[in-house]
Amino acid sequence: MTATTLQPRQATLYRMVMDNHLCPYGLKTKDLLRRQGFTVEDKWLTSREATDAFRAEHGVKTTPQTFIGGKRIGGYDELRRYLGKPVADPKATTYKPVIALFSVTALMALAVSYAVYGTPFTVRAAEWFIGFSMAVLALLKLQNVESFATMFLNYDLLAKRWVPYSYIYPFAEGLAGVLMIAGALSWLSVPVALFIGTVGAVSVFKAVYIDRRELKCACVGGSSNVPLGFVSLTENVMMVAMAIWMALAAFGVPVGLVHAG
Repeated sequence: MTATTLQPRQATLYRMVMDNHLCPYGLKTKDLLRRQGFTVEDKWLTSREATDAFRAEHGVKTTPQTFIGGKRIGGYDELRRYLGKPVADPKATTYKPVIALFSVTALMALAVSYAVYGTPFTVRAAEWFIGFSMAVLALLKLQNVESFATMFLNYDLLAKRWVPYSYIYPFAEGLAGVLMIAGALSWLSVPVALFIGTVGAVSVFKAVYIDRRELKCACVGGSSNVPLGFVSLTENVMMVAMAIWMALAAFGVPVGLVHAG
């Protein structure tokens, strides 16, 4: 190898660093460049005047801006594209929020089962998993009930006929989930979960598999890009299954070992 090829690659980064503002994309850009083996000439724009002057000089609307080999690459997303890295599309449909949610609630259920019974693998862990999932799903909806209700009204059959149901739903799901986690007041949690789960399952099945509509799912809140379909149907089927399970247990029907040991 020649000496030239051994020299580190050079990049010049212009980013806002002020007493009352530190640009997060500037930090991400600097970190990305360093991780890709660049030596970064870090130039701070320490005032609004300096930032406006830089933007006017280079004909850009935003900072940070990266230059490599004297050529302007652009902002953080443009740099990622230049380096051959994926850039997330905020409008693209994705199952990542749901995968993350169910993974965490499953681990929570296993952890609680281990803490209580000394083993993570119990029937109670499966019950807790559904209860935790319902509670967390409700929490995501409750972050912005108005947004959830708007999306929910696109497909839920009962909400279309009685709009207040779209606002009641997340509270009912959260209440049923918490009661199921506690194993308390089954006379309340079972009918609530059975009702909202059945209505939800029928609504999703009709919208997706009969009407063939392509909609976003409100299951993880009203701002998600999760497509309506299998995930939302699973959420509702889980609630129905849990309600039936607890109802059978309440009536003394042998449905398995509710507790370990």
